[in-house]
Amino acid sequence: MQDNPPIAGPLAAVDMGSNSFRLEIGQLFHGRYRRIDYLKETVRLGAGLDAAGLLGEEAVERGLACLSRFATRLASFAPGQVRAVATQTLREARNRDAFLLRAQAVLGVPIEVISGREEARLIYAGVVHLQPADEPRLVVDIGGRSTELILGRGRVPTVAESFGVGCVGLSMRFFDGGRITEEGFRAAQVAAGAELEEGLQSFAPSRWQQALASSGTASAVSQLLMANGVTDGRITPAGLRWCIERCLDAGHVDRLQLTGLKPERRPVLPGGLAILYTLAANYGIATLWPAKGALRQGVIVDLHERLEARHRARPGDMRDASVHELQRRFGVDTAQARRVAAVALELFDSVMPDADAEIRRELAWACELHEIGLMVSHHDHHRHSAYLLAHVDAPGFSQSQQRRIGELVLGQRGGLRKVESSLTSDVLAWQVLCLRLAVIKCHARGEVDRNAMTLRRRGREALLGYSARWAEVHPRTAYLLQEEADSWARAGTLRLTLPAR
Repeated sequence: MQDNPPIAGPLAAVDMGSNSFRLEIGQLFHGRYRRIDYLKETVRLGAGLDAAGLLGEEAVERGLACLSRFATRLASFAPGQVRAVATQTLREARNRDAFLLRAQAVLGVPIEVISGREEARLIYAGVVHLQPADEPRLVVDIGGRSTELILGRGRVPTVAESFGVGCVGLSMRFFDGGRITEEGFRAAQVAAGAELEEGLQSFAPSRWQQALASSGTASAVSQLLMANGVTDGRITPAGLRWCIERCLDAGHVDRLQLTGLKPERRPVLPGGLAILYTLAANYGIATLWPAKGALRQGVIVDLHERLEARHRARPGDMRDASVHELQRRFGVDTAQARRVAAVALELFDSVMPDADAEIRRELAWACELHEIGLMVSHHDHHRHSAYLLAHVDAPGFSQSQQRRIGELVLGQRGGLRKVESSLTSDVLAWQVLCLRLAVIKCHARGEVDRNAMTLRRRGREALLGYSARWAEVHPRTAYLLQEEADSWARAGTLRLTLPAR
């Protein structure tokens, strides 16, 4: 397996937001965060999403050009020192996979599309690490196409939600062509309120003592208020009304010439103000303080914790806790899951001894969760398991990683045609084979001799080994293994060869 990157070295986070792309390089040492470098470019990826949910080529090219510049800065970093995440626009885009293929080739590292709740968790991690406190707090993050709200105390988030409204989407819809009107603000606030209303009870003022706002929109408004002497940087309802009045006086985003307002922020300021004012009015926020941390720092904190976990004698991070919670919630037979995992990993190590640690862990998680679909139905439980894994909220996992694990679980039994497109990946093909062989060997749900079956790799051929005596004692398993060899012969991706009879 590949060596683990050093824990104390610099780490990098690429945050591919709907409005801006950001590259943060930082270092954690003895619990303290130190920024090394920070790059930001206004890409407006979210503005390139059309009514059919497709990213336009112009927006794609802007994104790729930015990632190319980030890649130059990251040239000296090992893959394990960089984590790239994408948010709401790529959660929505129907052609995101095509974009991600091109983007990953340019950036040189995998890009993870994270769920809204995972984005919220990482935002909170970034804020509390740079701005620790013990009192219960509300953290607000207004992005280009989504808004995240998180409640927490200390370093533990207790409620995290993502709402499908952001400054880019709202500005495009209600301030079309850059025109700013009272009607536009009223309509934007109604639309924002409709999205945010379901969180009124969960994030009620009685549940927190301080409200913090992270990221671009809140930072821009805070700087605007301070630069014009309206407040000392805190965001208040009166300060927001002042900002809205200045926007109405201008009448168009191109005529917004306020001290402290950057030109690239003008087109999305009206939408951001509408969301902030709606939050202040509906959630009872009298003062919203600008936060020091944001998603990008949370990604680095999370990456640092993962590296720390990999250096422990018994590795484990947030994702392992999520797996155990899913096992509990769906009533998984954990003894069977452990048996399948032990066999699958032993087989996988014999055919891919140099595989990256994350690839091996994904196979282990697939084994531990391959039967969660039994809670839905015994019939086609592998399909239910795959669906749940692709869609369930699992803190620590990206949507991309959940889909890969779900695809593995989908391929655990039955015909291989349903995962045919994924089997073109050499790694996933061997993962699927090892999972299927482990499920077959452990099908009786009792203790198994892990040394009874071996696996060797010869190109695209898998050479399975076991003794004739073992086959005589386990005729049903031997029968299932022959069926398995036939399945791979029909699929034509790998060839599974059994011992001569």
